[in-house]
Amino acid sequence: MTAWLERHIPKMVLAPSFVAILIFVYGFIAWTAWISLTRSRLLPKYELKGLVQYERLMAAPRWDTAMDNLLVFGALFIGISMLLGLMLAILLDQRIRVEGMLRTIYLYPMALSMIVTGTAWKWIMNPGLGLEALVRGWGFESFSFDWVINPDKAIYAVVIAGVWQASGFVMALFLAGLRSVDGEIIKAAQVDGIPSWRIYTAIILPSMAPIFLSAFIVLAHLAIKSFDLVIALTGGGPGYATDLPATYMYAMAFSRGDIGQAASSAMVMMGVVFAIVVPYLYSELRAKND
Repeated sequence: MTAWLERHIPKMVLAPSFVAILIFVYGFIAWTAWISLTRSRLLPKYELKGLVQYERLMAAPRWDTAMDNLLVFGALFIGISMLLGLMLAILLDQRIRVEGMLRTIYLYPMALSMIVTGTAWKWIMNPGLGLEALVRGWGFESFSFDWVINPDKAIYAVVIAGVWQASGFVMALFLAGLRSVDGEIIKAAQVDGIPSWRIYTAIILPSMAPIFLSAFIVLAHLAIKSFDLVIALTGGGPGYATDLPATYMYAMAFSRGDIGQAASSAMVMMGVVFAIVVPYLYSELRAKND
């Protein structure tokens, strides 16, 4: 009896979590996929109607705007976060005296929720309360920083807030990678008279390729599912200027009462995530098997 319990108690402990995940994650994914193939509106319908919801989705101008915004936001958010994170990591890798304090300062934004970040930057970018009002109060009456209410620049305001929050996390990843490089190789390169910038570009950074890929995957996932940052900062506006797929899905489900459209947009988002994550997982598993 004791031996039987030792073998089966771990399974019994994990069983409730496994069942919950099976129902509330994979079960609801399957339900969403089914609803996306129906003509559901305010209430779900279960009679399959093919790809009609996806056809409506592709013909919706607001969805086109959301996807265009995702491309702009994703490219800038990922690119700037990785570049800034790398620069900060290289700076801290010089083992400067105040490294501990700077590392804490850079990592602090990641400890905040996206709602807090969005609200804080909404105040900072508010023309009547934030940076514009402050600089004009100093006597620079022509200064303007109205991005958060400017339809042409509002998406870049979201990029700024997103980069501020994520770059510290990327810095931590890259710093860990820099510190893991074999010091003997670096010392040998220094003895040979190779300049520091060349050591980084030719030796250190190429060896960090897996870390670059991991950072890209994490940032791409954050960009695709960005919702709370946009809601707190711009509410998707002005108009639909900062609409993203996640905010579009929320609006269809809870504001427009069109759960069929919400389900189809959710499945498209999941497809985009899979298109990024699956090749990464495949390459990782293949590398381990080799």
